[in-house]
Amino acid sequence: MTPSEVRLIRTRLVVLTAVLVTLWSYAAYLTSQDAIDLLRVQALADTLGQPIDRLILSLQTERRASAETIAGAGAGATATPLGGARELTDRAAAEIRRFTVGRDVRLLSAGEVRERADELVRRLDGLSTIRSQVDAGQLDQAEAVDGYDQVVDVAFRVYGPEWGAYESTLAADTRAVIALARARELLAREDTLVSAALTAHRLGPDDRRRLTELVNNQRFARAEAAAGLPDDGPGEHQRITSGPEFAGLLALEDRLLRADTANALAGTTLAGWRAAADSALGALQTLVTSTARGSVERATPGAAVLVARTGAVVGLGLIVVLVLLVSWASTVRRLTDALTRPVVDAPVPTPPVPTPPDVVAAPDVVAAPDGPDRELFLRITRRNQVLLRDQLNLLDGMQRRERSAEESGELFQLDHLTTRVRRNVEKLIALAGARPARRWRGAVPLLDVARGAVAEVPDYHRVLIAPHWPWSLAGPAVTDVVHLLAELIENALAFSPPDTTVRISGEHRPQGCAVLVVDDGSGLDATALAEANHRLASPPAAPPTGPSGLYTVAVLAHRCGIHVSLRPSRRGGTAAVVLLPAHLVPVNDTGRGPSTAPPTTPAPPAHHGTGPPDAGGNGALPTRARQTGPAHPEHGGAALDTVEMPVARAARRHP
Repeated sequence: MTPSEVRLIRTRLVVLTAVLVTLWSYAAYLTSQDAIDLLRVQALADTLGQPIDRLILSLQTERRASAETIAGAGAGATATPLGGARELTDRAAAEIRRFTVGRDVRLLSAGEVRERADELVRRLDGLSTIRSQVDAGQLDQAEAVDGYDQVVDVAFRVYGPEWGAYESTLAADTRAVIALARARELLAREDTLVSAALTAHRLGPDDRRRLTELVNNQRFARAEAAAGLPDDGPGEHQRITSGPEFAGLLALEDRLLRADTANALAGTTLAGWRAAADSALGALQTLVTSTARGSVERATPGAAVLVARTGAVVGLGLIVVLVLLVSWASTVRRLTDALTRPVVDAPVPTPPVPTPPDVVAAPDVVAAPDGPDRELFLRITRRNQVLLRDQLNLLDGMQRRERSAEESGELFQLDHLTTRVRRNVEKLIALAGARPARRWRGAVPLLDVARGAVAEVPDYHRVLIAPHWPWSLAGPAVTDVVHLLAELIENALAFSPPDTTVRISGEHRPQGCAVLVVDDGSGLDATALAEANHRLASPPAAPPTGPSGLYTVAVLAHRCGIHVSLRPSRRGGTAAVVLLPAHLVPVNDTGRGPSTAPPTTPAPPAHHGTGPPDAGGNGALPTRARQTGPAHPEHGGAALDTVEMPVARAARRHP
C-alpha cells in the first residue's frame, strides 16, 4: 500500500470521526438540556420559590396592618400589631437577599431570574421609606396600599419561563399553582380594603367601586386557576369554595355589595370579617401548598428516568465514541507501520484469494504477500460499514424529530456527507475483490438506482434525470451499479463548468439497455478518449497512483459483465455509455417504450432507509425528499423544479 493510499484512508477515517463526534455531541446536547432544565427548576424551588411564598404572605399581612393603622389613626382606633408583621417581612426578605448574592452552579442558566430577584430586593429596600411615612402619617391609605401592591407584583414577576423551560406536566402544574396564588392575592387585597373600612367605620364610594371590582376579579381568577389544576385539584377547589371555609366570606361579600351606600357596613364587624377572610385565605393557601407538593411527587419518577437517559447518552455514548476512535487509530497505525517494512526485491508468489461463487472475478488490488492484512482490513472496513448504517438510521430519526428548519438543514447536509462516506467504504471493499454487505435480493427500478447514484456525489443539484425508465435492475448488481454510476456522475461534474448540468437518461438497446451520463464540459481529445476507453476495457492489475475513478468503474463493470465506454456528446462534452446486459435489466412494462424525453428532473439524494437493504419487502431503493437548492442556470438543461419526481415515502414534516 502506497503512502498516498494510507493518507487517503486516514483522511476518510478522520471524516468518519468528525461525523461520529458531531452526532454524539448533538445527541448529548439534546438530552442534557432537559436534565439541566430539571436541575434549574429544582434549585429555583429550593432556594427562591419557598422564600418568595413566605415573603408574599408576610407582605399581605403587613399591608393589611398598615392600612388598618392609617384608618385607625383617623378614627381614634387602637393600634394594630404592625411591628410583628414587619418583622416577618424582614425575615423573608433576608432569604431573598441571600439568593441574590449566592452562586449555585445549577442556576448558571437562570440569569433573568437573578435580574428579577435583584429588582425585588431593590423594592424591598424601599419598604423602609413607606414604613416611615406610614408611621409619620405622611401617606393616606390608598398610597400606602399601592406601594405594597407594587412590591407584591414584583415578587410574582420573579416567576418566569425559567421555572419550566421545556414543556412538561410539572411546568403546566407550576403555572396553575402560580395562577391560584395570584387569585389568593386578589382576595388578600379585598381583605385589606374591607378591614381598613371597618376600622375607620366608613366605606366611601371609591372604596365601594374598588371592592366590587376586587370581588368580581378574584372570583373569576380563582375559577380560571382551578380549571388548570392537576388531577383532583378542580374538585378540591369546588369543595373548599362550597364548604364552611368560604361560606362566611361569600355571605359577607354579598351583603356588602347589596347594601345601600349610606349604611354599607351595617351589621358587619371587623372580628366577623377577619374570621371569614382568614378562613378563606388559609384554605386557598393550603390548596396551593398541597398542589405544589403533589406535582413534585408525581414528577419525581419521570425525573429519575430523565437523569438515567442523560447518563446513558452522555456517558455510554462517549465510551462508544472513544472505543471507535481508538480502534480506528490503531488501524491507521498498522497501515503506517506496514509502509516501514523492508521491501523485498522480488514478490513471493502466493495462491490467489478464492472468489465467492456469486462474485465475478475482479482484479486483485491487494498485494499478494499481504493476504492476512487484506482479510483484517476487510473485516475492519465491514465493521465501519455496519456503523455507517446505524449512523444513517440515527440521522434519519433525528431529522424526523427535529423542529428547527436551520438545524434540520444541517442534519440533511450531514446525512448526505455520511452517504458519501459510505460510498467510499464500500468502494474500498469492492476494490479489494469482495462484496459490500449492503445488497438487494429482488429487482430494483433502474430509475431508483440512478437516483441512488446521484445521492452519493457532491453538488447533486446539478444532476438531471429523465423520467419514465421501464427497466429494473437485478438485485445482486444494484450496489455495484450504484457506485459505478456515481463514479461517472462525479467525474462528469468535476470536468464540466459549475453553471452547467449533468444529464442521465436510459436508452433501449437490442442486447439490454444503456444508461447515458452526459456532461457539457470541454470534452476529450481523440488520444485521451482512446486511452480512457482502453483503461475501461482492460483495467490494469493494480490501481493507479493518480485518480482512480475510471479504474473503479472498470473493476465494477468487469465484475457485473457490464460494458462502459466514452464518446463525444452532441454539445461538445463527454457522454459515458453504460451498457447493461439483458439478463440484468428486465423491462417493467412491455407496453411502454423507453423514454425519449430529455433529462429534466433533478434527482433528490437516495435515502439510506431504516434497516439493511436486504431485509426490505420489494427491495426498492428508498428516496428522500430533497431540500430546495439554488436554481440552475438555463445553460444545458431545464430549471431545477421543472418536474418533481415521486419519492418512496412521504416527505418529512418540518414543524
